[in-house]
Amino acid sequence: MSPPHYLSRHLLIAMPTLDDPNFARGVTLICQHSEEGAMGLTVNRPSDLRLGDVMRQLGVDTVPPDVAARKVLIGGPVQMERGFVLHDSAGTWDASLPLGDDLVVTTSKDVLEAIAEGRGPARYLVMLGYAGWTAGQLEQELRDNAWLTVAPRDHALFFETPLEQRWDAAARLLGIDISRMTGAAGHA
Repeated sequence: MSPPHYLSRHLLIAMPTLDDPNFARGVTLICQHSEEGAMGLTVNRPSDLRLGDVMRQLGVDTVPPDVAARKVLIGGPVQMERGFVLHDSAGTWDASLPLGDDLVVTTSKDVLEAIAEGRGPARYLVMLGYAGWTAGQLEQELRDNAWLTVAPRDHALFFETPLEQRWDAAARLLGIDISRMTGAAGHA
């Protein structure tokens, strides 16, 4: 029996027919996936908050204007009070999960303090909340044709592509024009 195929470090790209408002036209980076379930961060859903708002709530008062003005994303509908920083691998922080050699998710305040002081990672996204799936739930959604999956080769999609273009850009990683896709799935 072959081992299960887990999707850590892959992107989930919402199919055009996925109408859940939390995930419609969404691009979600899977951070952890095992037989127990999956956890990911949506990388293209802006919130109404700016990073300066979050920093002030955490007691980080001195924030450069360009940092304060950055958009905070909605990482998913679970635990919206929890913060996540997706960043390149520069630096060492108190609570980090490496996603390979070049990408990290950090949940500790020290990375935000370092960003405010100009000594944090150069490329980062700040998100509130995460996407979560129970055991077997993501696998069923894949069988139901709710998602496309791809392993990104570089991280320009996260850090350089404008938010409103990330869904189309993620699908193009597969060579797909997602606007031409149908929701019907075929099985041979």
